[in-house]
Amino acid sequence: MTIDLKKILVPVDFSEAAEVALRYGKAFAEAFNAQLHVLHVFEEPVVPAWTTEGYIPALQSVREELEKRARQRLEETLSDDERTKFDAKLVLKTGTPFVEIVRYARDEEIDLIVIGTHGRGPIAHILLGSVADRVVRKAPCPVLTVRHPEHEFVMP
Repeated sequence: MTIDLKKILVPVDFSEAAEVALRYGKAFAEAFNAQLHVLHVFEEPVVPAWTTEGYIPALQSVREELEKRARQRLEETLSDDERTKFDAKLVLKTGTPFVEIVRYARDEEIDLIVIGTHGRGPIAHILLGSVADRVVRKAPCPVLTVRHPEHEFVMP
């Protein structure tokens, strides 16, 4: 049996854990001569409202500024040389992170997802859930979770 990875997806939230996952993703893309997809999911910002409805969408100008910053940070994840080397796709989606990650993986026929996990404690994990856990359960392909900080196989 031969493993042939053609498309690798690395979801990023610009955290240290995502940076480590991106290093792994780049190493796998290089080893398999695979295309690298880097995805950031922009969550729609909300602001508290002083009504019984609870929350209202953030002002359009604030949303646009936050989205612009997210796009800039996404553009900074790979150098121009890396974009060429990995035939990279940098993608910004809006929505719920695990839903958009799984949808993108399915739509783009991704072969492997490499995702960072923050290694939160059990209480935070129960209360907050984990994007990585949800992706593992729902993904249409194998998922490599990279916990930070932990032992790393990829040398910087």
